[in-house]
Amino acid sequence: MTSGSAPDGLFSPLRLRSGQVLRNRIAKAAMEEGMAGRAQLPDDRLIALYRRWGAGGAGLLITGNVMVHAEALTGPGGIVLDADAPLEPFVAWARAGKAAGAAMWMQISHPGRQVQARMPGVVWGPSDIAVDVGRHSKRFGRPVAMTPEQIQATIGRFVTTAQRAELAGFDGVEVHAAHGYLLSQFLSPLVNTRTDEWGGSLENRARLLLEIVRAIRAAVSPSFAVAVKLNSADFQRGGFDADDAHKVIGMLASLGVDLVEVSGGSYESPAMSGRPTDGRTAAREAYFLELATELAETSALPLMLTGGISRRDTAERVLANNVAVVGMGTALSVTPDLPSRWREGSAATGTMKPVTWSDKSLASLAEMARVRYQMRRMAAGNNPALGVGPVFALIADQRVQSRALRRYARWLASRDRQDARKSSLAAL
Repeated sequence: MTSGSAPDGLFSPLRLRSGQVLRNRIAKAAMEEGMAGRAQLPDDRLIALYRRWGAGGAGLLITGNVMVHAEALTGPGGIVLDADAPLEPFVAWARAGKAAGAAMWMQISHPGRQVQARMPGVVWGPSDIAVDVGRHSKRFGRPVAMTPEQIQATIGRFVTTAQRAELAGFDGVEVHAAHGYLLSQFLSPLVNTRTDEWGGSLENRARLLLEIVRAIRAAVSPSFAVAVKLNSADFQRGGFDADDAHKVIGMLASLGVDLVEVSGGSYESPAMSGRPTDGRTAAREAYFLELATELAETSALPLMLTGGISRRDTAERVLANNVAVVGMGTALSVTPDLPSRWREGSAATGTMKPVTWSDKSLASLAEMARVRYQMRRMAAGNNPALGVGPVFALIADQRVQSRALRRYARWLASRDRQDARKSSLAAL
């Protein structure tokens, strides 16, 4: 059993393998902000948002997924940190989040096949199996199976982003291998049907994640934290399950990983919003606590649990089950200073009513749209609006994404033209 549990409660410090010390056991978990500014960079809005979260009392802030590949984004408002991105906006972003004493980690990610069909760029996967969300499936692009060369290039991109995050002043990175993104796709036997060294056995399906983590750990400073976000299960029958998660955590233990965040689900089975397709979790809070408790019993690494936590008694129950860090997303989108409130003995300002639509995929989209609506309000200096309706939020989010898509398409085309000119000059 890991020694990462908190005998002194939520506000006890946690020392990680890297030597980094989190001031308490509360983390702002990653939420996709969709707020990239010019050239897919963080701007004043994200800086203001993270300064507010940083002042709210959490020990750790984890950014929404920062994309390692400019041609592969989850959505048009995604932040990109690659070899060509200027560092100054990221320096300002890290500084804002850390200003009040929180650690600031960058979540780094590749969407793989979970890319909107209208997006330019590439749609890659371990295999050519498309996202299946019923009548909404056409919203996603048709993936092509990655070549070995593309896999190796992807490893390099993750390493580059991690190195540049450290240069920008971030305290660590979290490699996103959950929620159906690329590394999660490689782990899943439902999506990864390869017959080469990257598919088949769990050891082969985990190879990409392990190679990325190993390469990042070798490329960054020993004091720089390296974490992994991993599904406790995909919540799809025949998919990645809790036994697989247990084995992968064991594989990560020897690679210098500081923390494993446990979550679950994917776009096809949105368990991370409490809506798995197989019906195995009905909890409205701490969706994955039972699975995380089982994993913590044998984990050599400290675990962080994210998924539907919004009350202090729930958070303390999570820690009592040998989980080291409590991650919160939606709760901090409506009460950004919730950790400070808990320390003072008060509670959240309120909660948003759950979206109870029968269409789980659409309900999950509406939930995410409402969270992004709150983040945009806070980034503009306003307070969250708990009463925002899901239909209004979804329409507003679609308008924001449409504008972002036009900007992203122009920027990507401009980069392609620059790359073509460089290639022409190099050929002379």
